[in-house]
Amino acid sequence: MMEALVRQGVDTLFGYPGGVVLPLYDEMLNWPQVRHVLVRHEQCAAHMADGYARATNRVGVCLATSGPGATNLVTGIATAIMDSVPMVVLTGNVNSWAIGKDAFQETDIQGITIPITKHNYLVTNVHDLPYVLEEAFFLANTGRKGPVLVDIPKDVFIAKTAIPFPERVVRRGYSLPGNPCADEIAEAVRLLQEAERPVVISGAGVVWSETSHLIRELAEKADVPIINSLLGLGTIPRDDPRSMGMMGMHGEASATIAVQNADLVIGIGNRFDDRLTGKTAGFAPKAKIVHFDIDPSEFGKSVDTFHTVTGDLAQTLAAFVAAVPRKTHEGWWKQLRAWQEEFPIVVPEDGRFLSRTVLHALNKATDGRAIVSTDVGQHQMWTAQLYRFREPKNWLSSGGLGTMGFGLPAAMGAKFARPEEEVWAVVGDGGFQMTLQELQTAVENNLNVKICLLNNGYLGMVRQWQELFYDNRYSHVAMGSPDYGKLADAYGVAFFRCSRAEDLEATFAAARAHQGPTLCEFVVEMEENVFPMVAAGATNDSLVMDPALKQFAEAKK
Repeated sequence: MMEALVRQGVDTLFGYPGGVVLPLYDEMLNWPQVRHVLVRHEQCAAHMADGYARATNRVGVCLATSGPGATNLVTGIATAIMDSVPMVVLTGNVNSWAIGKDAFQETDIQGITIPITKHNYLVTNVHDLPYVLEEAFFLANTGRKGPVLVDIPKDVFIAKTAIPFPERVVRRGYSLPGNPCADEIAEAVRLLQEAERPVVISGAGVVWSETSHLIRELAEKADVPIINSLLGLGTIPRDDPRSMGMMGMHGEASATIAVQNADLVIGIGNRFDDRLTGKTAGFAPKAKIVHFDIDPSEFGKSVDTFHTVTGDLAQTLAAFVAAVPRKTHEGWWKQLRAWQEEFPIVVPEDGRFLSRTVLHALNKATDGRAIVSTDVGQHQMWTAQLYRFREPKNWLSSGGLGTMGFGLPAAMGAKFARPEEEVWAVVGDGGFQMTLQELQTAVENNLNVKICLLNNGYLGMVRQWQELFYDNRYSHVAMGSPDYGKLADAYGVAFFRCSRAEDLEATFAAARAHQGPTLCEFVVEMEENVFPMVAAGATNDSLVMDPALKQFAEAKK
């Protein structure tokens, strides 16, 4: 087991010990080149492995014992499969002769995780283990990436084998895309050349294929606007003049409006999920849709496509960009700039201490260069809107599953992976309380992770929906919190509290100067809403604009 990890270049393993995995934990002491991070909850082991993978484009690895240890990983595995994150998940199980007899802490984790893994294994013969482990890493990190689970009974852990590791992995039925199809590329080039109002939607596949440089080249060469899905942020620097930011349910209005009025939409490494498209029947009604993806099962799954290009973006996007002729779209850009000017993301300066105010200040303090993770909710959307990412792999957020509690452990995984980088976890008071026990893990490892805690006393996004769609009937969304200063002191974490805009600069400066885990609590406005907004089930034409835009427009006059 340990040799397999070293062969794969694994330097960090996130886990929690238990009875059936004790043989492996004993063996770890002989392999100092693999650092084991002892988490305080198995779910966080999965999230740390996830954050490690997103920040590096390498396979993250986590480990848990049988029964509840394995089931505690499930949320993290589901998070990874929804966002195509490469992970190898190692679990222990009861002795193979006891399987099916309801032995102590027995759980069919293989059966449980069939829907949420790219592949999984129950290894009952030690001679299979070398090949299975090699194949697990191969599957996790090739094609459309994803989590692979390897479940190992205790008697297999202690058995011996002389079977060597394979030199190459060949799995029947698993084939990787070949060279790009010249006809598919040529047709995509023709459609772009004929378009008058084209847009490109750049998704997470661009991050995983490490083709952000090609997106930037395409933007400049074809003079096209680059719009991002939530997980595609960073694939083009946000301060690039051709970057229009995120679109969709809480995306920038100008980006969403641009897609609704485009005559060609080129989706690159995205999956046209419902938060991006709104009601699919009304998505981009004037456009032909071209879709580049490594996974052909995504074609036509959510929206009807006019043309598809199958393959690894490292090859297909490279061929496409090389073949695209230079062109300008002056008239289209004039309209796009008008929408951007009319519908900006506004940070009101009316005396209220808003979450938007805090995140705008965080972006300014770090110059958009930090690794930033989030939990899920209002703060996630404000971070996506206001943090102006310059590079890929610096944005860690649970997109498909929407996992609360993801922010802190994911940030820690990223910090273990890239220790020289500045790392911030932006969390709400709801999600933070789900995984805050990992403060102890951060302290033990002297992990220089900064936490931006936006404390509004509510489950903010749920409260917003109850305000807008349930006649202000707030049902079980008021969020009590501990005294975070005392909590930080109990864990030995540096703590700063801020409740005024004029103290933001000093608070961030002090937090950034401290070397070690740091918790910054920002006591913000309780009933601030995220805008723009497309209601669930509505089309993207039904944008609800920020009421603050009226004040913004009047101020401009």
